Amino acid sequence: MEWWTIIIVIFGALTLLLFSGLPVAFCFHAVNIVGAIVLWGGLDGLEQLVLRSYSAVASFPLTTVVMFVLMGEIMFHSKIFIQIINVLDQWMGRLPGRLGLVCVASATVLSTLSGSSMGTTAMLGSMMTGDMERRGYKKPISIGSCMSGALAMIIPPSALAVILATLAQISVGKILLAGVIPGALMAFFYVAYIIIRCIIQPDIAPSYDTESVPLGRKLYDTARYVLPFGTVIIVLIGFIIMGIADPTEASGLAVVVVVILTALNKKLSMGVLKRSFAGTLQIVIMMFVILTGSVAFSQILAYSGATRGLAEFVVGLSLPPMALFIAMQIVLLVLGSFMEQVSIMMITFPVFLPILRAMNIDLIWFALLTLINMEIGLKTPPFGFCLFVMKGVAPPDTTMGDIIRASLPFIFSDSLVMVLIVIFPQIALWLPDIMK
Repeated sequence: MEWWTIIIVIFGALTLLLFSGLPVAFCFHAVNIVGAIVLWGGLDGLEQLVLRSYSAVASFPLTTVVMFVLMGEIMFHSKIFIQIINVLDQWMGRLPGRLGLVCVASATVLSTLSGSSMGTTAMLGSMMTGDMERRGYKKPISIGSCMSGALAMIIPPSALAVILATLAQISVGKILLAGVIPGALMAFFYVAYIIIRCIIQPDIAPSYDTESVPLGRKLYDTARYVLPFGTVIIVLIGFIIMGIADPTEASGLAVVVVVILTALNKKLSMGVLKRSFAGTLQIVIMMFVILTGSVAFSQILAYSGATRGLAEFVVGLSLPPMALFIAMQIVLLVLGSFMEQVSIMMITFPVFLPILRAMNIDLIWFALLTLINMEIGLKTPPFGFCLFVMKGVAPPDTTMGDIIRASLPFIFSDSLVMVLIVIFPQIALWLPDIMK
């Protein structure tokens, strides 16, 4: 068969299975089994399929994913983040949209301690939205600011970044570092939006009297509850930049640091560890089952000649690299409105990567932009996962329309950061370039 016929048949079958409601992992494996039998020679093909699936997850760098997920689960189940939020609240004073700023600051800090966008969003939404609305905050601020929890996909540690690095065969350390400056820039734009809007529309976030906290108490609480967790950031980012540890080693050390700090704060118990390990096991198994199916899927495409044929066809069109890049990002953005992020990468990257390499596009740069795109997808209607998370934890009178309208300015801020990175690639590439 011609390469385009194979692509139509394989992707057509995968699309039908996805729309049938079958779990994504099962869709991949069903197509893989048929493809292995037809294209790889019957039972011998099935044996190759098992070996390829095993090799997909028998990768030492993927241990980083497990560590990131475990770190986030310990933070979530021990509720250590509540103390951190309280300290950040003390420093906001009488700034416009004070509680909204607390949400963004908390999301930024918690994103460095947890790789889960939806987990961070759920934490902030369940804790902050009710209190903000009781104080007269309108939903554009009370809902929108809590959705800044999606920053966890960009700011390291990001489990999705590790999976993307593994799939694209690029440096895990470099893609993690590439998210530091863009993540901080996104948080800055969120803060600027909240302050400017609250100045223009004071009724959207009414000011209220707050207890005056002495500077000494602020410094003491910061030193006790916030700064110790800065060691997690030093271990994760500093050790990687300085070449002291690779990402896998750094993530393991970071988990040890989080456990020690949680114990010192008297928040660690056997119940917390049990729930954390159970949650980690559930999340990691789901990720790895999808990963095994996707890697085998991409190899079946490559073996059939479909990937090479598509790459040669696209390169033969002589499109400018920027036009090709924009087309790929539009595809990712559209899929992000309907599908889960890991699944999107698994479907698109086996096709994108040969084209990107043929066009000599920097894969670290493209991967970071993809992560931001996936982060936007979490907040994009109709099926952005963070929208549903917020619906589940927001006050009962909150409609999906309220959540979508609240998310739009934050989506615009993310898009603005993407444009800046396209124009000035060093925003994403400066830290990876100085890594030893």
